[in-house]
Amino acid sequence: MRVAMLSREYPPDVYGGAGVHVDFLARELRRLVDLDVHCWGADRADATGHQADPGLAGANAALTTLSVDLRMAAAVGAAEVVHSHTWYANIGGHLAGLLYGVPHVVTAHSLEPLRPWKAEQLGGGYALSSWAERTAYEAADAVIAVSHGMRGDILAAYPAIDPDRVHVVHNGIDTVLYQPDPSTAVVRQVGIDPDRPYVIFVGRITHQKGVAHLVAAAHRLDPEVQVLLCAGAPDTPEIGAETARAVAALQAVRPGVVWVEEMLPRSDVVQLLTHAAAFVCPSVYEPLGIVNLEAMACGTAVVASAVGGIPEVVDDGVTGWLVPYDAARPADLEAGLAARINDVVRDRSAAARMGAAGRERAVAEFGWDAVARRTVDLYAALL
Repeated sequence: MRVAMLSREYPPDVYGGAGVHVDFLARELRRLVDLDVHCWGADRADATGHQADPGLAGANAALTTLSVDLRMAAAVGAAEVVHSHTWYANIGGHLAGLLYGVPHVVTAHSLEPLRPWKAEQLGGGYALSSWAERTAYEAADAVIAVSHGMRGDILAAYPAIDPDRVHVVHNGIDTVLYQPDPSTAVVRQVGIDPDRPYVIFVGRITHQKGVAHLVAAAHRLDPEVQVLLCAGAPDTPEIGAETARAVAALQAVRPGVVWVEEMLPRSDVVQLLTHAAAFVCPSVYEPLGIVNLEAMACGTAVVASAVGGIPEVVDDGVTGWLVPYDAARPADLEAGLAARINDVVRDRSAAARMGAAGRERAVAEFGWDAVARRTVDLYAALL
């Protein structure tokens, strides 16, 4: 079976959960099918890169995205199945399906209707990204949701989709790459005292990831708790500046607040996750949240907002704590995060049990090999 996978992100250009998903899924799919990966940017040894039309230089980013999609669609004529990820590649998959008469599979990593703040980032392009996503989803032969929560969101956002075409295949985790690292060199290097407890956030600076709620919650943490923010790639200059002001205000009243803005190598992140008292995921919207699995695989307790697919990953009271989120009462999330973080820090033996249970759950239930097998079974059912 020859499969073309279309994605904006692919190593070394990975900046979010969708890129992580494509990276690891592609590795496993290559054991099972003849896979061609098509992505943005330059050619790689294992992928074909596509550039935006130079004639659109300076145009709205959504228009340049569609020009990349056209080039992707033109390049995948030999495929028997086309599989696209995120709106950045969905129209490429949609057009390829129409042009070549092959099944088009979409994996839903997020939904544009549930991310209205992107209008700040894309301007009028948000209307185009929303159109691209809706068009591709409603016409796709199959839609893969990365959680049951995500499946419900898809059907609510796009009621024209036949529910029988929406399939749940959870995200995965490589528990060999993500496993506890006993070294503390990187912990010290970034400015954290390994002899004092710290909590960690890893993610992009977006409204979706809720970093502002964690910074607000940190004002209520026990004085001994350090805060490590591995947060960069702001969606807009405005949210970047807003975050900088909030972090500066926190640092002015609290020692041990460290902000790492650059993207760290995976091995460094693994070590930082390993030694944290807790990983904190304050997202206000999260289809699944691979980073929670990464923390669990490193043997670290998780404190997370109970949104989207996160409750399908974090077992409340067993592998960590879930905190309710109500968009109308964000202060409740902040208070809840602070309370649960303090609980974890004060009871280190319970935190250790949660971390061990999280590692066990990640190994047992979220292997990428199983994700790939389920995905190939779906491809086969469409042919």
